[in-house]
Parts: sequence; structure tokens; C-alpha cells
Amino acid sequence: MGNTSSMLTQYDIEEVQEHCNHAFSQQEIVSLYKRFCQLDRSGGGFISADEFLSVPEFAVNPLSQRLLRMVDGLNFKEFVAFLSAFSSRTSLQQKIEFIFKVYDSDCNGKVTFDDVLDILRDLTGSFMTEQQREKVLTYVLEEAGYTKGSLLDTNDFTKVLGNPGLKMEVEVPVD
Repeated sequence: MGNTSSMLTQYDIEEVQEHCNHAFSQQEIVSLYKRFCQLDRSGGGFISADEFLSVPEFAVNPLSQRLLRMVDGLNFKEFVAFLSAFSSRTSLQQKIEFIFKVYDSDCNGKVTFDDVLDILRDLTGSFMTEQQREKVLTYVLEEAGYTKGSLLDTNDFTKVLGNPGLKMEVEVPVD
């Protein structure tokens, strides 16, 4: 599986399925493998940050720089595990854990007011003032029982973002 020019075996497909908690069907994994091979222009079995940025939807994402630290150097199995957060078969808790990693920019297991504020800046750009962002964030945290000084772990983060209406899904085209 390290060499992208090789084909996936049934064992490889089942191993990847197991690794991503069956978030994708076998047919979807084969399609993802074809896409992985297209992105892996060097043929080294890993996708670099530059190769990820060749995907237009990724490049224009306001969070792309944060996501790059999560995706740079992924092999195929890790690539599928990364994408599994966007599967309709992935639980809300798994999606929230993924979002937590995006917000936890220093990877210390805690999300601060400033971490969330940085994300809001990325997402809102000039559409909101700094004061509006702070006001909205303070309100959301207070509604969940937290303050501006709170350090949120994944459980706290789940409480703040655990909205059953949270949608974070993409469809994998199957050839």
C-alpha cells in the first residue's frame, strides 16, 4: 500500500475499512485510492501539503492552513482516516473530536477563547468586526456554562458544539 502504483488488495481494503471504523464502503475506498494516487504526484505513497493545495476546494477553504498541519505527509490509510470525519457514517462525537483537533492549534488538548477567536477570524474575515466576534463567542460560551477564561477539553467542546444538527459530510463519488 506504500507504493501508490500498486493496486489495493482485498486485505488492504478491509484493513483501511477497519482503520476508519467502516466510515466508507469498499467501493468508496477504491475510489479514494484512485484520488489519492492522483494527488500523490511524486508517487512516494504520501501526500504533501503542496499536493493537497492542488485541490481547489481545499485551497480556498478558509481553514486550509490549519488543516494542512493535519494532512501534510499522510499515507493512504491516514488519508482515509482523515476523510472519515466527513462521512455520513461517522458519529457526531467523532466529528466533534475532529473539529476539536482543528481548533486546538498548539495540540495541547485544550481549546482557549483565543483559539476559537482565531478560527472565527479565519471564517468571517472582514464580514465581522473583532468586537462582534468576541461578543458572539462570549455569548456561545456563556450559554454552555463557560467563560472567556475557560480551557475546553474534548468533553467541554462536545458540550458547546454538541448540536444534533451539526452537518459535516461529503459524498465520495464512486467510479
